[in-house]
Amino acid sequence: MVIDVKNDGGLLSYTSSIPFVQQMRSDHNPSIRDIHALLGLLHKKHIYAIRRIVTFKDPHLARQKPEWAIHKKDGGLWQDIKGTLWTDPYQRDVWDYNIAIAKEAAALGFDEIQFDYVRFPDNGSRVNQGVGFANKHHLSKEKTIVQFFHRACPENHRSGSYLSADVFGLITSSTTDMGVGQVWEQVTREVDVISPMTYPSHYSSGMYGTRQPDSTPDEAIRHTMMDAKLRNVQVVQSVSSLSVPAAAMLTTKPAEIRPWLQNFTATWVPSYRVYGIQEVRQ
Repeated sequence: MVIDVKNDGGLLSYTSSIPFVQQMRSDHNPSIRDIHALLGLLHKKHIYAIRRIVTFKDPHLARQKPEWAIHKKDGGLWQDIKGTLWTDPYQRDVWDYNIAIAKEAAALGFDEIQFDYVRFPDNGSRVNQGVGFANKHHLSKEKTIVQFFHRACPENHRSGSYLSADVFGLITSSTTDMGVGQVWEQVTREVDVISPMTYPSHYSSGMYGTRQPDSTPDEAIRHTMMDAKLRNVQVVQSVSSLSVPAAAMLTTKPAEIRPWLQNFTATWVPSYRVYGIQEVRQ
């Protein structure tokens, strides 16, 4: 069971004991009144509890700490196409804030911490034209995301939980970071579980040789997973080909692949398919 404990609005669903979270009032209206009782019930019923943390898309923290937000080059706060504020992935204080929440979740007893929106905003080239990132370390987007995971994963392991990451579905097949900082080979080396968002409705016509991916969910998922598995195999092969000292510095076991599946009808897609039991099974 995946539970939002830091949602798309940047608000926590439980009462936190982290002083800075309390100072930011990120937990001022919790929907889960007793997180300990909830986790106790889940574990009693042998339910694996995953805590989802929406990471860099955080309009609440961006309003509370505007110096940590993504800024336009003219100095104002940047908003995405939906009018949502984001925190700047280059800001290390934002890393620490999210990692602290993740560590608290692990201490509470969640089995796994899942980072979502652990990326830069999409339409990267367009965003770059109007945004002035706080990139004082002069890192690429993909290097920044990798370093975030590199810091977050050991912290969570020490707290007794696994760490997973949600990534774009197309990352399984793309040879670039797609402008958001996510590269399959980089992320799969750092986390325990990687979850590509393999929604057929999100693939364009002709992708994987399929005229309308939304209408053939089985084909879209099959091709996506074939690419994902192949790239995991290549990660292992690339590490094994290195000298022993060099290989010892890299993670040889890539992440387990656990895709998100579409369970909604994409009415915006031309000739969309109504999704129900059959489509999900496919």
